[in-house]
Amino acid sequence: MQTFLDRQVVSGHSHVKLTLGLKLKCKEHILQAPFHPSLPQSALKRTIWLSWLKAVKDCLDSFFGWAGLAPALLIMVNKTLNYWDPNFEDDVININVGGLRRRLSSSALSKFPDTRLGRLLSCDSEESILQLCDDYDVSAREFYFDRNPGFFLYVLHFYQTGKLHVMEELCVFSFCQEIEYWGINEFFLDSCCSYRYHERKLESRHHNWDEESEVSSVDTSPDEILDFNHDLLRYSTLRCGNLRKRLWLTMENPGYSIPSKLFSFVSISVVLASIATMCIHSMPEYQQEDEEGNVKDDSVLQNVEYFCISWFTFEVTARLLLAPNLRKFFKHPLNLIDIISVLPFYFTLLVDLTMGRDSELGNLGKVVQVFRLMRIFRVLKLARHSTGLRSLGATLKHSYREVGILLLYLAVGVSVFSGVAYTAEKEEDVGFDTIPACWWWGTVSMTTVGYGDVVPVTVAGKLAASGCILGGILVVALPITIIFNKFSHFYRRQKALEAAVRNSGKKEGEDSGNYPSQESEVLSEVYQRDDDLTRNILPVR
Repeated sequence: MQTFLDRQVVSGHSHVKLTLGLKLKCKEHILQAPFHPSLPQSALKRTIWLSWLKAVKDCLDSFFGWAGLAPALLIMVNKTLNYWDPNFEDDVININVGGLRRRLSSSALSKFPDTRLGRLLSCDSEESILQLCDDYDVSAREFYFDRNPGFFLYVLHFYQTGKLHVMEELCVFSFCQEIEYWGINEFFLDSCCSYRYHERKLESRHHNWDEESEVSSVDTSPDEILDFNHDLLRYSTLRCGNLRKRLWLTMENPGYSIPSKLFSFVSISVVLASIATMCIHSMPEYQQEDEEGNVKDDSVLQNVEYFCISWFTFEVTARLLLAPNLRKFFKHPLNLIDIISVLPFYFTLLVDLTMGRDSELGNLGKVVQVFRLMRIFRVLKLARHSTGLRSLGATLKHSYREVGILLLYLAVGVSVFSGVAYTAEKEEDVGFDTIPACWWWGTVSMTTVGYGDVVPVTVAGKLAASGCILGGILVVALPITIIFNKFSHFYRRQKALEAAVRNSGKKEGEDSGNYPSQESEVLSEVYQRDDDLTRNILPVR
């Protein structure tokens, strides 16, 4: 298709080749002032005039090369016919979409002037036309678009009926891109397709969590494997890089080798032993007193605690020394958990060595007790070895809207029903003395826990309690369902992605001649298709 048309006209025995640079800017003195004589009022005369003008047009088309004024006369005749006869052929434009040719009337396009095809009617220059289409042919009134011809059938139906329908075989992202290209608003979706379209659109958003939730992320899931391999390439520039890479993969990837599986097993065992030691230490039968009556740690439990702390310190130090990227190391939440799990021990040890175990320094002693209680955070170290815990953390992070709605509903319900219960029970001595005191009762009632420590005794109070319980069931059930669906989705994807990471690690071992690759490459392809779905839940690098 050519923008500048070469037209060869044969007239008698002479061949005249007329090259017309038919931009829409050309012949502006003709285009801007077309000849529009007043149309005769008589129907018979009107018909005769239209017939005569069409005959003149046919003659000019047949003998186009007779005179230099023929192009100008032809344009004038076409303009006049278009002005008089709305059914004239020039009122129709040809649309070519990926080889699919269709004819549309200008009147149909003018109904939707904000669409791409509708804006073509108001173009007054070649540049403005080429901003809307890929190419055009003025002589054939044809505009070319390099787009999906299958979807254009739905666009054509839209111009004919004014309603847009969703394509069954096209994904929602492609559908959005196509209607955005053609300038068609989602408002024109027909009622039969509107619900299905928005449902699919909402479902597709689950493939891009971070863009929708506006949550900052440490990992970048769609490039995780490639980024993981890119970090491994840094070892080639380091001293003893090959050894450091193997040790790093052994600590980070349980599927890398048999030693890595043993290391993971020992790490989980030490975490469980540390938690068990802390719990047993709180039992009176395992507590000992010195001569002054002060409680001291059991020697066996204390030795187990020292061993666990030594192992945790070794893990943190080894990962810090072997990490290919220190910036990513300190930004990753699992590494921060490892550091926090050992800090309380060294802080309390420092206080005991400098000020004595029995020193009572007021607030400092309370701070030491708080740091000792922080040992409970060691349970979070299990997240490094648990797909479910990492999936749960990622689900809560990306479901902050649903969690916020849940807390808002609970706050409103507790406030309302606590006020009602206070009004109904304030005359009774049952614990509903103030509205803030009723908040506890409202919270345990709306969450359907029901401790029974405070109960209403009046009829109005019992009715309020019944409404509080029923409201709590509805309030808690609705957001929890959404959160559970997200968790299930995260968990399934996480299992596939971890297998892909193991496959990537084994390929590294295969390249070094140590470990053969046995995982399917299909998992890596699944990983590439996941986009940003499971961001923040892959194993730490």
